[in-house]
Amino acid sequence: MPRFFIEMAYDGTAYHGWQIQPNGVTVQEVVTDALRKLTRDKELSVMGAGRTDTGVHADYFVAHFDTEADLSDEAKCLFKLNSILPADVAVFSIQPVDDKLHSRFSAISRTYHYRLSMTKDPMARLYTFRPFFPLDFDAMNVAAQHLLTVSDFTSFSKLGTQVKTNICDVSVAHWIEEAPGRMTFEIKANRFLRNMVRAVVGTLFEVGKGRMSLDEFKAVIERKDRCAAGSSVSAAGLSLVDIEYPAEKSFKPKARKVII
Repeated sequence: MPRFFIEMAYDGTAYHGWQIQPNGVTVQEVVTDALRKLTRDKELSVMGAGRTDTGVHADYFVAHFDTEADLSDEAKCLFKLNSILPADVAVFSIQPVDDKLHSRFSAISRTYHYRLSMTKDPMARLYTFRPFFPLDFDAMNVAAQHLLTVSDFTSFSKLGTQVKTNICDVSVAHWIEEAPGRMTFEIKANRFLRNMVRAVVGTLFEVGKGRMSLDEFKAVIERKDRCAAGSSVSAAGLSLVDIEYPAEKSFKPKARKVII
């Protein structure tokens, strides 16, 4: 059956994450419903490139689905699909791909941003976290660089998950100043564990507050114990901003924002 990739974005504020849940509305649910209406394919199912948690946003997201429906007129399909979708979800492209390409398992990297607003900003309150304490970003950057030298991120993983391994390859981890009063933590890896980025940021906050030294930060990782790390920070500041696929594959991103 023909396979299609979609590139999209969503404001996660009103959703219980990407993946369909029995107790709340999710992005996967509304996208699946919209695509079924577009294609008139009641059996259509959508697979996403990852599982963002409740309240987490996606500046860029990729998903795939299989259908026999005629989607050859992309512009017309996009207009109809976006008319069906709620205002906080948008699809930018629909394109046929090789049926062996998988939005989740074929991806080779993901990049997240955790955004801070250091001053009160009503226009950014849904998409940033405002810390009410001073932070030493130089110290936090030194600690963040250590993430590139380790592979086991058990200390930053939500407890009770069913993943087979907590091994991740982090290739980028740093704080950058986007604008005066706006700081962003950028982290790129081949895969992420549930709650991982929010737990990493919460632990880096402990370093930035002067409550945890670099050696203590390293020890937290070595302990492989979630209880040793800092608290998870608010979901509002977190957004998936990039997903990368092998260049030789049939998927040719049209909306991808190259971050690194």
